Amino acid sequence: MLSRHFREIDHQSRRYLCATTARTYVSQVQSKTDGSMENARPYAEVPGPSKLELIRLFMPGGLFAKKGFFRAIAEMENRYGPLFRFPGIFDKPEIVIDLNPSDYSIIFRNEGPWPDRRTFDTFVYHREKHRPEFFQGVDGIISTSGEKWAKMRTAVNPILMQPKNAKLYLNTLSEINNEFLERIRDIRDPKTLEVPGDFNDDINRLAFEGIAGIALNTRLGLIRNNRNSDESKTIMKAVRSFFILSEELEIKPSIWKYVGTPKFYEMMETLDTLTDICNKYINEALVRIEHDSEGNLTSEEGKEKSVLEKLVRVDKKFAVVMALDMMMAGIDTTSSTLAGLLLCIAKNPEKQQKLFEEIKRILPKKESQLTIENMQNLPYMRACIKEGIRYYPILPGTVRRLPTDVVLSGYRIPAGTDISISANVVMNDKRYVPQPDKYIPERWLRNDQSAQALEGHTSNPFMYVPFGFGPRSCVGKRIVNLELEITLARLVRNFHIEFNYPAENAFAMKFMSVPQIPLRFKFTERNE
Repeated sequence: MLSRHFREIDHQSRRYLCATTARTYVSQVQSKTDGSMENARPYAEVPGPSKLELIRLFMPGGLFAKKGFFRAIAEMENRYGPLFRFPGIFDKPEIVIDLNPSDYSIIFRNEGPWPDRRTFDTFVYHREKHRPEFFQGVDGIISTSGEKWAKMRTAVNPILMQPKNAKLYLNTLSEINNEFLERIRDIRDPKTLEVPGDFNDDINRLAFEGIAGIALNTRLGLIRNNRNSDESKTIMKAVRSFFILSEELEIKPSIWKYVGTPKFYEMMETLDTLTDICNKYINEALVRIEHDSEGNLTSEEGKEKSVLEKLVRVDKKFAVVMALDMMMAGIDTTSSTLAGLLLCIAKNPEKQQKLFEEIKRILPKKESQLTIENMQNLPYMRACIKEGIRYYPILPGTVRRLPTDVVLSGYRIPAGTDISISANVVMNDKRYVPQPDKYIPERWLRNDQSAQALEGHTSNPFMYVPFGFGPRSCVGKRIVNLELEITLARLVRNFHIEFNYPAENAFAMKFMSVPQIPLRFKFTERNE
């Protein structure tokens, strides 16, 4: 049982929790003894729009309707200052938007032993109310908080958060990526060498196939073999619907908690579809595990055991829910990040050439294979990825609910308030990043004389947190980085990549940033 396993690992949790609690206590003592708490302005004085004004922002003609989300946030800072409130509407909690980098260390250092953030209400409803017979009280780590979340996360961390463990999936992801390269060759226009404008669909399929390979050691065939099957089409339609509906129900004002709306019922149907399809493949993987009398679990030489195969030894139901979470949460985040990265590389040929030269040193031939050893020293590629995430962030930042009152930007913020650490917005602000509208990977390299160093508060380590920070950071960040590294290395080694169209306003902020322009990349074979 999961509870027995958790008792076995509780000693690890207690050591971590005690250390975190001690750090939090010291931080709280400091904030209470330096006079800042007593001198802080009350929470009621934090500026921001009224509920009516906020509704108008979402209506046609409003700030959010006619401008991108990141631009709208920046304009609201001009109006209200670096810290302002979004009032809660229709049972949504009020949220404080923080664009002051000086506050970020205060927030993270006071998040407590069990970092808390708002869960997605429709997601929780689906698991607790709509499909309780399937989930049976095992909610997964993305829809829980507190001690329950901490125990689950402790069970997952050794499998997904250790860099050496993530890299064990190199062979699986490389095989999937090779198939992606052949897909590009299949769909290129023979004259222009451009892929069709719906290439983002192929990027989505690559992300889903990679996650399924890691989570289940299963190939869905979404890239080539089964891409036109009814099930494949259903999967991809459901994935797109999930993120569109999440914006409508979780971000925008909605009355679904009071009256079941058409979009709410569509969301339940979408989550049912994803749950049932994922569960089908999970059950197939479990059958392979149960019939593995010798304990090998992995049928193909050179392949790592799937996450499911590792977690099933902890608890079967938890393993199923965790594999499901990975497949539902990791698709658009990975694919949008990759799309933005390819746009950066395509629009900056001199950076692409520098990257190619680094990759060619470890892959002297196009068919040369990536290994854990030859991927150790690729500083420029990792700088390219880091700068791509800065240039095209997929989320404004991360959110925390603190267990104690804190002072942020001179205001006393009560415990339990949702606080958006909007670091990704700030990372595109010229006050903190020189030439933020330019793609400069060198800014992330140490001792590079050409680097455009980050300025001011960006020396703060809490500024660049695309995967969150601390115990509540993204559990899949190691896998995402590995997917990005493999894909970028293989694409740049095989092709010269161009994008010969305007890339302004390439992304729209929905539930997260997603491409809104045709991705007609030109892939020219390299002969060297």
